[in-house]
Amino acid sequence: AAPTANHYEVTSTLLRAGVHCLVEKPLATSADQAERLVQIARNHSRVLQVGHVERFNPCWTAVESKLRTPKFIEAERSGPYSGRSTDIGVVMDLMVHDLDLILSLDSSPVQSVAASGLALLGSHEDIAEARIEFASGLIANVKASRVATAPKRHMQVYAPGGHASIDFSASEVAFTRPDVNVIARNIALDELPASERMAAKEKIPTEFLTTEQIEAPKRNAILDEQNDFAISIQTDVSPVVSGEAGARAVKVANQILDTIASHQWDGSGSRPWRVGPLATTAPRIIPMPVRDAQTESQPKRRAG
Repeated sequence: AAPTANHYEVTSTLLRAGVHCLVEKPLATSADQAERLVQIARNHSRVLQVGHVERFNPCWTAVESKLRTPKFIEAERSGPYSGRSTDIGVVMDLMVHDLDLILSLDSSPVQSVAASGLALLGSHEDIAEARIEFASGLIANVKASRVATAPKRHMQVYAPGGHASIDFSASEVAFTRPDVNVIARNIALDELPASERMAAKEKIPTEFLTTEQIEAPKRNAILDEQNDFAISIQTDVSPVVSGEAGARAVKVANQILDTIASHQWDGSGSRPWRVGPLATTAPRIIPMPVRDAQTESQPKRRAG
């Protein structure tokens, strides 16, 4: 639970000393460091687990099995400024939670990343958004803010088996399941006469798209995470959030940060003050040269 900047040094030292490690998220600040930690753990036959505790959130575990092969994901995670984790920005601080959840559902390579972000209260981004496209066809839109007026932790997942709306803050899960005729594309309301469409619309919430509220079990996610760590040590079974999974989340987070750093707010690279999270709305004023007292005391030459 050291600051993120110290994760690599502390964890690599412990792993080499033969200590199993549960490292708070993110695993490291860079993909290179994260991958090296994975290799060190492998070389020394040690358990390396990453503290992406949302994997153990009862809301997630209650619906995860229904979300295989997702096609579209939208996630937003925000909250007021906390004053902690100032050595990293909101991507590594908050967004990485959702990145890990998304990556746990899709193992295909990331094909492209588009992102933007703004630093408001320091040198790291406080607001960020990203669009991630996977080789599988999955598209994920992710937003994060640590300067919001109220906390929000929400995710929507569209998968072949249905649509899940997960409110992590309120511990609420709603799952909408399409009827077999909807899945088979046998429903075409736009082809019906107006009178039949009006009659058919009553069937949408009762027959075509039925929604159930899934009750999340009352469990302690942090305790479940720690139990998983202990079981992995005792049985030599990989933890739910392995070092490899943590490294992948760091890699995608780095891709997002690189894209944020190069984002051009005016559509061109001709104005360097309009690029990246520290972009300003106008160019910085160049200060006038300071004249010393001796220069000021010399008489000025008249023109002509």
